Amino acid sequence: MKTVVVTGLGLMTPHGEVPDQVFAALMRGESAVRRVFPELPKPVAAATVAFDDARWFTKLQLAGVDRVSQLAVAAAGNAMNDAAVGNDLDRDRLGVYVGCGMGGATALDTAYRGAIAASGSAGAVSTGLAGSFATARVPPLTIPAFMPNAPAAHVAMRHQAHGPVLTYSIACAASAVAIAEAAKAVANGEVDLAIAGGAEAIIVPGVMLAWQAMHTLATFDADDVDAAAKAVRPFAADRSGFALGEGATFMILESEEHARSRGARIYATLKGWGYGSDATHLTKPDVAGQSRALRNALNRAGARPADIGYCNAHGTATRIGDIVESDALAMVWGDDLDALRVSSTKALHGHMLGGAGALEAAITVLALHHRQLPPNAHCSEIDPACRLILVPPDGMAAPDLQMAISNSFAFGGTNAVLVFARA
Repeated sequence: MKTVVVTGLGLMTPHGEVPDQVFAALMRGESAVRRVFPELPKPVAAATVAFDDARWFTKLQLAGVDRVSQLAVAAAGNAMNDAAVGNDLDRDRLGVYVGCGMGGATALDTAYRGAIAASGSAGAVSTGLAGSFATARVPPLTIPAFMPNAPAAHVAMRHQAHGPVLTYSIACAASAVAIAEAAKAVANGEVDLAIAGGAEAIIVPGVMLAWQAMHTLATFDADDVDAAAKAVRPFAADRSGFALGEGATFMILESEEHARSRGARIYATLKGWGYGSDATHLTKPDVAGQSRALRNALNRAGARPADIGYCNAHGTATRIGDIVESDALAMVWGDDLDALRVSSTKALHGHMLGGAGALEAAITVLALHHRQLPPNAHCSEIDPACRLILVPPDGMAAPDLQMAISNSFAFGGTNAVLVFARA
C-alpha cells in the first residue's frame, strides 16, 4: 500500500478561492452566512459563492451546465493548478472522484417553475392534469444538467481524465467518501493521480423551503441585520440548526513516491479513513455508528486518540446531532478527550451537504499546514451535554499539531472520518 499525500487544493467557496485567504478569513471568524430569498414566508439564511462563470466557460460551453458543475470545474481546475500538474501526466491513470448530494438543483428548480407557470397553478401539478402542461417550457438540457454525476463528467472532460470517473451521492458524507475512495485507488496503485472532492449548489427557493419544512435550519431575528451571520452556533446551548451553503472543493491525491518524483509540494499525508453505518434511522444520528467510523479511521491510520490534536467536527448545530457527535468522540477518546480541540467551521461557511466533507477536509489540511486551529464561532455558552473542549472564538495556534481528523456524518446513516498528518 502506497502512502497517499495531498499535493493540491482547489476551492470555490463563500469565502473565496485562494486556500490561504479562505483559511485566514476562517481564523478571523468571518461569517459568509447571509439572509437570502426575503420573499419566502420565514427568514432563511445561506452562504453563497461570488462566481464569474465567464472565467471558466464560453457562452456556448455553458449550455446545459448547471451551477454545481460550473463550481466543480472551477475548483478542480484550481486544484490542478495548485498541484502544478504537468502535461506529461498519463491521462489513462488520472481518476476523478466526486461527492454530490442533490445534483443540479438550479436546473430542476427552473424546470418545475416552468411546468407550474404553464399549468396556471401548483394544484394542477399535484392532480396530474396533463393538458395543463401543453405550453410548458422546460429547457431541453435539463436532464444532463441536473444528473448528480454531471460535475464529475465535466471535470473529467476538462482534464481528459480517462481513468475512473465516479460520483458518490451520500448526503453530507458524499465528498468525504469520494476522497477516501480516491485514496484507496492511489494506495492500491490503480491511479497515479486523483482529483477528489465535491460540489453542491442548492440555494434555490424550492430546496430552501424543503429544508425549512424539516425544521433543521437555523432561526434568527429578521429585523436584526447581523443576526443571520451569527445564526449558526455549533455546540452552543442556544443552537437552533444550520444554514445551507454552496461551493466546491477538490484536492489532488497521489502517492508520496509519485509526488516526490515530480517535485511536488506536499500539504499533508492522508493517513487513514473509516466508515461506519448507523443502520437505525434515515435522519436521526447514532452514537454507535459514528464511533465505528472514528475507530476504523484511527485503526487504518495506525493512530491512537491521543495522537489527534484537532477535530473538524460535523457540527451541524442541531439539537440532537451535536450531542450525538460529542458522545461518539467521548466514547472513542475516553480519558484523552480533554486533549482534543474541536470546532465546526459550518458556523462560518454554511453546510454544503455533498460538498461539506471536501471543504472541511481541506480546512483540516490547512490547519495542519499552518499549525493553527479555526474557531468554533458564535458559541457563547456550550451545551453542558456536549463534553468537548472547543477552539475559542479567536482560533488558536497549535505549534505541536501533528494529526487531525475531519468528521462527516450523513442522513441515511453513513458516517465517514478522514485522518490527516502533517507532511
